[in-house]
Amino acid sequence: MSHANGSCTQATLNQRRHTDVKEPKITIALPVFNGGQDLKLAVCSVLWQTFEDWRLLILDDGSTDHALDAIANLNDPRIVIIRDGLNKGISARLNQAISLADSEYFARMDADDICHPERLEKQINFLEANKSVDLLATKCITINESEEIIGYISPPIAHDEICRRPWRGFYMPHPTWMGRLSWFKRNKYKEPAPYCCEDNELLLRASQESVYCALPEALLAYRVRSVTPYKKLLRTRLSMLRTQISYFYKRSDLSCLLLSSITALAKIIKDIHLFRCAVFVAGRRPSENGSKNIEWKNLIVKLKKGEAPKN
Repeated sequence: MSHANGSCTQATLNQRRHTDVKEPKITIALPVFNGGQDLKLAVCSVLWQTFEDWRLLILDDGSTDHALDAIANLNDPRIVIIRDGLNKGISARLNQAISLADSEYFARMDADDICHPERLEKQINFLEANKSVDLLATKCITINESEEIIGYISPPIAHDEICRRPWRGFYMPHPTWMGRLSWFKRNKYKEPAPYCCEDNELLLRASQESVYCALPEALLAYRVRSVTPYKKLLRTRLSMLRTQISYFYKRSDLSCLLLSSITALAKIIKDIHLFRCAVFVAGRRPSENGSKNIEWKNLIVKLKKGEAPKN
């Protein structure tokens, strides 16, 4: 078992369930493949949460860099590093974390993003007060490779609004998800996963029997790369379209099937235009809240210096 000072196997963590160790309120799943310098910043942002009853499962997906070495030196028993030397993909690792978790709530985190110190507290307070909600996302700021704020992602708030146009996808930033573990156990990620859209596949598949919501406050800094390769973006668009066509065809929903095809074509045409103009930058939208940006800038500076932001 690794408590941020080594590594453990799945069998070791399963054995822990049969001891008297109290299970945490929240399990946070963080799959990582070659996380680089961003990984420690992401983990430190979890360490400095105002809500402290959590376990962070870092699932190494066959990394070849040494980013996890810095995490192993943090010496926090709530951090568990799981390594098996294999590269299975994000869906397989998230399903592994769901199977290992024995908490009431389950949350997502990416290896290159940053949590606001109050993220877990505000999400769990909402879920505790709204028992009908299965899955909760939040608004995000977006940052580039240098941790500069470049925009925001503002998802719809209510379930009906989130699910109103399923042919356009579901705008719930994946790294911000928190929900009841029982929901995740009923709704595992698809394996093999559709390329770069495992989150939207799950949301689409579970939408008819679930309740989704999002918080309007930016509680995560979502890292986007300055340029997205066109081939990767095109492959993602086509993968999402295949997922939608399969789902709508099985439900005999020909109108949504047609609309998803038209929407995908329109997005591809727009992508081609933007790439030809050399202006495609993912996640870049004008910021809407200057004071919140200042708070985030100060938070990121403190994290990079190793100062606890909540102090």
